[in-house]
Amino acid sequence: MNHCDIESVTNVIAYIEAHLQERLDLDRVAMDIHYSKFHLHRMFTQATNITIHDYIRRRQLTEAARHLVFSEKPVLEIALSAGYGSQQAFAGIFKSMYKRTPREYKRNRDFYPLQMAFDLNKSPGVCLGRPGEISYAALGNIPEWMAFVRQVLDGFPGFHEEEHRESIRSYVRDGRAILMRDGEVIIGAAAFSCQARAGSIDFLGVHPQYRHRGVAGALLDFMMEKGFAGDVEEVSITTFRQGDPADTGQRREYRELGFEEAEFLTEFGYPTQRMVLQRSLGPKRKTVTGSMGNNTQGSVGKGVPGSSGRIISDSMQKVIRKKVVRI
Repeated sequence: MNHCDIESVTNVIAYIEAHLQERLDLDRVAMDIHYSKFHLHRMFTQATNITIHDYIRRRQLTEAARHLVFSEKPVLEIALSAGYGSQQAFAGIFKSMYKRTPREYKRNRDFYPLQMAFDLNKSPGVCLGRPGEISYAALGNIPEWMAFVRQVLDGFPGFHEEEHRESIRSYVRDGRAILMRDGEVIIGAAAFSCQARAGSIDFLGVHPQYRHRGVAGALLDFMMEKGFAGDVEEVSITTFRQGDPADTGQRREYRELGFEEAEFLTEFGYPTQRMVLQRSLGPKRKTVTGSMGNNTQGSVGKGVPGSSGRIISDSMQKVIRKKVVRI
């Protein structure tokens, strides 16, 4: 994707953000910004790895959830402002994504976003076939880590920003947090832990602009080579269950990397599933591919501790606040 297309998608995102309280769809966006809807659909999906329909729905549901918690507006008014023609239609979509009805969510008073506005890299290098650089995160990286996390919230049901910020500090101090960059831009991040010969990937996020370009595989390779002790026999991660409409592709990517399904979990009322990778099998290697460049293997850079969306696992108690129930 060229610079002009990325700039165009950035403008589309700005338009959507300015009209979230209105009824939006592909036809209206295309008409108002003077694009063919077929070209707009292709361009937006290629840049963000999510359709414009799904992006609009997730952003409007996020803002609806915010109003449910932080305003006294009735559910019907919130439903209409989110672009739904009836409270019933809104309630059905809301529950499929949040696993609670709007009224239950409002009573619980616990806001978390499904989707925040995308911030695209206008000069991507990895898309041109150049591998990203991986290094250990430092405490000074936490502000940009948090800015990155807001781009990958689609993989984090139940995310709480302040708790994540505090927990990541301990992972960084212990040399258990890594970053992958495209130039100065963070495009992937992970936090991991080990206990009783088992490794756990407690956080794994890839910027939507770089998904399907080998970033998750490169981060996994780095952790397998440098992060997990030699006696670690398996590595686990938790993600969405099969068929969850809130999943934007994380489960499929973990399967492609070699993870296999394990037990079902419920984390703070959200249904998830643990997935396991046997170390003897190793991760499946993926290539970093760009429409404007050549294929290249995702590579790992050298780093030293302290030198500088799923995604959460049952060993990470505070990075994402949750209560785990095994089924």
